[in-house]
Amino acid sequence: MNEADALDLVRNAIWAIIVGAAPAIVPAMIVGVTIALMQALTQVQEVTLTFIPKIVAILVMIVIAGPFIGAQIYAFTALAYSHIETGF
Repeated sequence: MNEADALDLVRNAIWAIIVGAAPAIVPAMIVGVTIALMQALTQVQEVTLTFIPKIVAILVMIVIAGPFIGAQIYAFTALAYSHIETGF
C-alpha cells in the first residue's frame, strides 16, 4: 500500500460519508431555514421550536432513504475489502 492507495481510500471514505449523510442533513437544513423564516416573520423567538420538526423530518427521510444509505455503506465496505483482498 502506497500513499496514492491510502489517499484514494480516504477520499472514497469521505465521499461515502458525505453521500450517506446528505439525505438526513438536507431536510434538517430546509426545515430549519423555513422555521427560522417563520419565526422572523412572526417575531416569535423560541429556541426550542425547531427541534421537533427537524427530528421528524430527519426520521422520515432516514426511513425513506435507508436503502440508499445502506447501499452507499455497502459499496464502500466492498471496495475497502476488495483492496485488502487484492493487496491494493
